[in-house]
Amino acid sequence: MKRTLKIALPAAALLAAAALSAPTTARADTLANMERERALLIETMLDGEIAASERQVRLEGARRRLLDLERMVLRDDKLVGRNTPNVRRAFANYDLTFLVHASAEKNRALADTWLAQLGISTQSLMAAKQGRR
Repeated sequence: MKRTLKIALPAAALLAAAALSAPTTARADTLANMERERALLIETMLDGEIAASERQVRLEGARRRLLDLERMVLRDDKLVGRNTPNVRRAFANYDLTFLVHASAEKNRALADTWLAQLGISTQSLMAAKQGRR
């Protein structure tokens, strides 16, 4: 019995180590991925530290990635049955959630579509003064 226990213990340790090191399949939420990419795009739009030409290059790359992610979310059958607050909010705010699609439908720039959905016009933005409240 002791002999079997000595053999089984190293085998169990090897089996556990192999199970822990085996690659696992990551299940990414398409809606969360899209929201993360959209947040990065908006952060790039608002970043005052980068030059206009660099911003344009970054926005174009982000726009392409976001377009693909928006298509993935729109085609994701798993979202149809999910009635979570995030899913309801995403589809209730179509123009903010699917920013690339909404801006293409309205034939506007991404920034213009996003600002319009927030209720910020060019006039109000130009009239704004920087300062403390």
